[in-house]
Amino acid sequence: MSAPRAGRTFAARIVAWQAAHGRKDLPWQVNRDPYRIWLSEVMLQQTQVATVVPYFTRFCERFPNVEALAAAPLTDVLSLWAGLGYYARARNLHACAKQVVERFGSRFPLNTSVLTGLPGIGRSTAAAIAAFCANARVPILDGNVKRVLARHFSVEGNPSQARVERLLWDKAASLLPPKSDMAAYTQGLMDLGATVCTRRAPKCGACPLRRSCIAKETGRVEQLPAARVRRSLPSRRAWALLALHENRVLLQQRAPAGVWGGLYALPQFTSAAALRRAASAIDCRPRLQALPPRLHAFTHFSLTLLPMRLDVRAPPQALHESDLVWLPLEHIDTAPLPAPVLSLLRETARPAGTAATDRPVAASRPERRQPSSSGSTPSATRKRDTML
Repeated sequence: MSAPRAGRTFAARIVAWQAAHGRKDLPWQVNRDPYRIWLSEVMLQQTQVATVVPYFTRFCERFPNVEALAAAPLTDVLSLWAGLGYYARARNLHACAKQVVERFGSRFPLNTSVLTGLPGIGRSTAAAIAAFCANARVPILDGNVKRVLARHFSVEGNPSQARVERLLWDKAASLLPPKSDMAAYTQGLMDLGATVCTRRAPKCGACPLRRSCIAKETGRVEQLPAARVRRSLPSRRAWALLALHENRVLLQQRAPAGVWGGLYALPQFTSAAALRRAASAIDCRPRLQALPPRLHAFTHFSLTLLPMRLDVRAPPQALHESDLVWLPLEHIDTAPLPAPVLSLLRETARPAGTAATDRPVAASRPERRQPSSSGSTPSATRKRDTML
């Protein structure tokens, strides 16, 4: 069988399967609006559909178009994103919206080479946007598609390796259907990898490619694609100051780049001594209470957070540092907080009589003002030995 004929057969089976079994009721499939397609594709990067749907719905209610997203403060965007993880995506989303409005008159470009020049849009995301919105004949290669192709063609090696990834891109480009089928084919590949050709317990009997799948024929479905060699994650420790006063908590806005970039978190320090110095700047005789350690795993390291609670007795002075704020505890569910910080506050600092809720649609920004104007204790200062 010739390569072009094999490619058409492969694609035709995917398209037919998508028509019969693929997902067609996802909220971003109601039309071909490039804004909604782009938003969904960014959210779906390394995140499952079931997790994305409620976030997508809230985003579209709060930011119904790219102009609304571009005009919003980054803090509001981060508030709605909090809990979805990989926060650089939210920052890039906001930056991309601004560029689309300023450079392209609020109209998304549908050329993949232009799309990849925008923040947060890589080759596969750009191809998905162009295929769904303009039937562009360009291949996608997300994690699900890599798995489908690696098994079907028995591609050796881990897909994250440059050599293997180049081979998979070449395979993907050789299999494209006619332009009129590109949207269905692209969605079909995604759905097949997500629901049938899964990493564990794949449903080979329901796969439209089972008769030509080399991995199935050779009994190597569970072995392909080859797993990445896992290295043990380095571990870090940080001390976190949970300072409370009159149902408010002291938070520090993170630097724009890096872990939890732009979000608000408890002030963190590289040593208990540094935390005590900061506590002394808030309360002249601080009484610190050690709380149970919290373990959180990031992509490249694991963090043990050692929280220390400080119930401030005298009202602190106004905070002069722009990254320090007092947030009313009643607002923690709507503030841009990382999920581990929100969980800690829900468990240890919520006022009596209040209950935890899911994050609502509206977002509240932390107030940059003191809880009281009286008192003479020095203001808290940001310590430059903050860890993350």
